Amino acid sequence: MSRTSSSRPGRRRAGTAALLTVLLTATLTVAGCQDAPTEPTSIRIATGSPTAVYYAFGQSLAAILNREMPEVRASVVVTAASAENVQLVGSGGAELGFTQADVLPTAGGNPSVDAIARVYDDQLHLVTTGGGAIRTVADLRGRRVSVGAPGSGTEITATRLLEVARLGGDEVRQERLGLDDSVAALRSGRIDAFFFSGGLPVQGIKELAWRSATRIVDLSEWTEPLRSRYGQVYVSRDIPRSVYGVDAVTTVADPNYLIVRADLPEPLVREVTRLLMERRAELAAAHPAAGRMSPRSAIVTAPLSLHPGAAAWYRAAKP
Repeated sequence: MSRTSSSRPGRRRAGTAALLTVLLTATLTVAGCQDAPTEPTSIRIATGSPTAVYYAFGQSLAAILNREMPEVRASVVVTAASAENVQLVGSGGAELGFTQADVLPTAGGNPSVDAIARVYDDQLHLVTTGGGAIRTVADLRGRRVSVGAPGSGTEITATRLLEVARLGGDEVRQERLGLDDSVAALRSGRIDAFFFSGGLPVQGIKELAWRSATRIVDLSEWTEPLRSRYGQVYVSRDIPRSVYGVDAVTTVADPNYLIVRADLPEPLVREVTRLLMERRAELAAAHPAAGRMSPRSAIVTAPLSLHPGAAAWYRAAKP
């Protein structure tokens, strides 16, 4: 009997010690999980050439996100621009990206890509030497012309323009160069002209015009043929003399969008949208094209739908 009564307190003490050990271990485990730093959310912004608008805009946006969203790590990705950017965002290779509207499908959009905003209009530049013989699109026949890098919005718009001008196929000796390579090739005489689509001013073209005699060819007569064949996205816009210091022209333009992966969380995209709209002055300091954004125009993003997070911000802001 005494053996029985003395063994019970021992068992109780052993059981209590074991329970305390389990509870302490669980507490330390939970505390450790709470104290462990969480990895920041990566936001890769697909842009374009380092001397073009997408890159300047993207760099400034990344700096704003990194400064004001501590849980985010934003960075820019140099690309061939629009078409590649849509592919990257749609496949999960980037979270944000810039694209021309005419690169997007005409109906149905891309189910893995949404829009955050219409940001500004791209203007198609046809650039040649100031003393050369190219004064109209018809003068490109038989010439060596860069139509933009593969995967760029420039390539799509320029190819469409040549088609409506009946200069497709072998009528023009086409090369596919990005902005920087096109500028270098024109200066060296390897090509006779190049196309580039970008917001005003395009830094690479501005530097070219500053260093050597340059002409930008008027494209106003091609807006309506492009609209008739490819849709109403195209409009006419002026390039004033003050932009590049060359004769003023009218050219073809189409909207640019900031796009986003459709599966990103709504609160994250809502905050990105807020900063995009509320930091327009800072973005405009990086490139004037960014200053043309407004909440009222930003919501017009057909054929893409606004991401639910972006739509929620615009509804609350009542543009």
